[in-house]
Amino acid sequence: PILGYRIGQMAYITDLKTLPEEEWPYLENLDCLIVNALRVQPHDTHQSLDDALAMASRVGAKQTWFIHMSHQIGLHAEVEKILPPHIHLAYDGVQIGV
Repeated sequence: PILGYRIGQMAYITDLKTLPEEEWPYLENLDCLIVNALRVQPHDTHQSLDDALAMASRVGAKQTWFIHMSHQIGLHAEVEKILPPHIHLAYDGVQIGV
C-alpha cells in the first residue's frame, strides 16, 4: 500500500500502480495532479507513461506533472513533445504554481 496526499486542489501520489475504484472521488476537481510515470514500457509495480496518461485523463486536473521517472522514459525534451499541453515531466528544481 502507498499513501497519496491531497492538499487543497493538489494531489501528490508516487509509487502508484493501481488505484482502487473507491479512491477516485478524492481526485475530483484538482488544479494539479502529481503522479509517477516510471518508464515507457509496462512495469509490475509502477505506472508506465501510458498508465500515467490514462490516469491524468481520467482525473482531468488543470495541470499534471509526472514524477518518479527512470532513465528508461527517454529524453526529457523528446517526451515533452508527445505530451498534451497541460501535462509535463517534472525535473529537479521545478516550482509548480497551484
